[in-house]
Amino acid sequence: MTITSPHLGSSKAWTDAQLLYALEEVVEKELNRHLKVAKDWMPHEYVPFSDGRNFPGIFDDGEAWAADQSKVTDIGKIALVVNLLTEDNLPSYHHEIASLFGRDGAWGTWVHRWTAEEGRHGIVMRDYLLTSRAVDPDKLEQFRMAHMAEGFESDNRHSMLHSVAYVAFQELATRVSHRNTGHQSGDPVCDRMLARIATDENLHMVFYRNLLGAAFELAPDLTMQAVRDVVVDFRMPGHGMPGFERAAAQMAIGEIYNMRIHHDDVIQPVLRFLKVMSIDGLGPEGAKAQEELGLYMDGLDSEASKFDEKLAARKARMAARDRA
Repeated sequence: MTITSPHLGSSKAWTDAQLLYALEEVVEKELNRHLKVAKDWMPHEYVPFSDGRNFPGIFDDGEAWAADQSKVTDIGKIALVVNLLTEDNLPSYHHEIASLFGRDGAWGTWVHRWTAEEGRHGIVMRDYLLTSRAVDPDKLEQFRMAHMAEGFESDNRHSMLHSVAYVAFQELATRVSHRNTGHQSGDPVCDRMLARIATDENLHMVFYRNLLGAAFELAPDLTMQAVRDVVVDFRMPGHGMPGFERAAAQMAIGEIYNMRIHHDDVIQPVLRFLKVMSIDGLGPEGAKAQEELGLYMDGLDSEASKFDEKLAARKARMAARDRA
């Protein structure tokens, strides 16, 4: 970076406004890199429209929805609804990050580009679900209305650093959830669609992860504290949707997203890439946050191991029942 600051090495002196200004060069660099590697794609090219037919309504030939009309697995249907409803709250997400990062300069360009790319995800997933008749269209719309009517307020809206840290992990979590949903869907068309979405989410993760790395260079103590807070209190943005807890439990058992996946495939890769646990030269608060982060990760790994054991036992019981 060419910007130097008298605050370097004194994390307590940084304000959100100063960090936004100091990181804009990095944002511009990462935005240019993103635009070079990101590939435009057409949502309609991933939807089997020829499989679709009319629903009851204004069409005389409308056919009522039935649960057996789709090849998608039960766990695939549950995860697809959760993933889509999460994407549906894009207007709220845009408001949150635009309010934090601003609408001008490189930050603003990124905010709008990110929103436009994320918009494709909801478009293609809804078109696929309706065309394939994977879920009840009336209930899906009722869920969407209920979820969006509740609105969304980020747990990290109080801090620019906390927000950057959160999205670095959350974008990877979303990528993993989409990819695993595709694998478990039972439909190659769905798998290809979600693989395409997952590619976008991975690029978004790289943008935020690299930005987080730059924040560590500028304000290591504050950034370490933000990462600790975000990791310890992490929850997915769709947590407020109807029936989320039950759906999340089913997705955990279905190995789409659970504690082991969260630890191994989401949190650890970001921490490892940024070498967070080996950063030295921290002040007292930064060192304390680093230690607490390490202890939390050890505890999470232990809880994930307990979950692994329970899941293995459940699989064994089910296999024995199938053989009987």
